[in-house]
Amino acid sequence: MSDRNIVWHPGAVARESRPSLGATVWLTGFSGSGKSTVATALEEALVAQHRPAYLLDGDNVRFGLNGDLGFSAEDRAENVRRVAHVAQLMADAGLVVLVPIISPYRAGRAHARAIHEAAGLPFIEAWVSTPIEECEHRDPKGLYKKVRAGELTGFTGIDDVYEAPEHPDLVLPMHQWAVHDGVRAVLSALAGVA
Repeated sequence: MSDRNIVWHPGAVARESRPSLGATVWLTGFSGSGKSTVATALEEALVAQHRPAYLLDGDNVRFGLNGDLGFSAEDRAENVRRVAHVAQLMADAGLVVLVPIISPYRAGRAHARAIHEAAGLPFIEAWVSTPIEECEHRDPKGLYKKVRAGELTGFTGIDDVYEAPEHPDLVLPMHQWAVHDGVRAVLSALAGVA
């Protein structure tokens, strides 16, 4: 959005003056891949280390902020755009923002990275690379079963596209790793940037 009647109002607190430096960890992958499981454990680990962190779960934001969006390609893109901007603001405030969200399109993930980079904030794209067959076997929310029964259409990885990251910052093979392995890998990546 561009409007000449809107002017950015800078705050008086410099990022360096905040108690902590923020970053965003963007976990992308199929439904059931382990994104939210890793992000939940990461939030717990970070808070235990006295690092401000917040889990901005892809499903949770649809209860409020993105409650007006469906699952068309346009709505999915808008969902990712909104979450990216919220994550950027929270990271700017000094939080480590954990974003487990399918985010099926490369363009949306590239936009999320770009707005963080433009603000000088670390952004880690972590691909939770669990194969679709394993995700369907897990089916923690019963969504794959609904797809196969014809009750749900436009489902990422089945009858809608998922554009896997070409150059993710991290690959988390959560079909082979335990949760603590994924947490350790992200904490290590965070140590190098924030």
